[in-house]
Amino acid sequence: MPAQKPEQVNELLIAALTGGDVEAALALYEPEASFVSNGQTLTGKAAIRTALEGFVAIKPQFKMTTKPTTQTGDIALTGSHWSATGTGPDGSTLEMSGSSYEVVRRGDDGVWLFAIDIPDAG
Repeated sequence: MPAQKPEQVNELLIAALTGGDVEAALALYEPEASFVSNGQTLTGKAAIRTALEGFVAIKPQFKMTTKPTTQTGDIALTGSHWSATGTGPDGSTLEMSGSSYEVVRRGDDGVWLFAIDIPDAG
């Protein structure tokens, strides 16, 4: 299901990552989107795929509280506070948390996609 509202992009991403569906997660990004993590900017779907595969590999379980959305026309700023638990390669439990910000844009088809995703914005 494509995002019909800006806030749905994050919700669909969490559902895809939790479900282990990299393709569904990647479909939520514009072709030249940027993904910023640990001070590194990944641009384009091929680069972003690598980051998403890393999330899926730990079989994450997320909790998310959304921040208020600010929208002007076809562009919106979204964000969330999130936490996740997963399993590391050695079987140990991994715990992560952060605050995210995203710029999402509505396409001509009415579907919202990530233009910029910063999952660990602070």
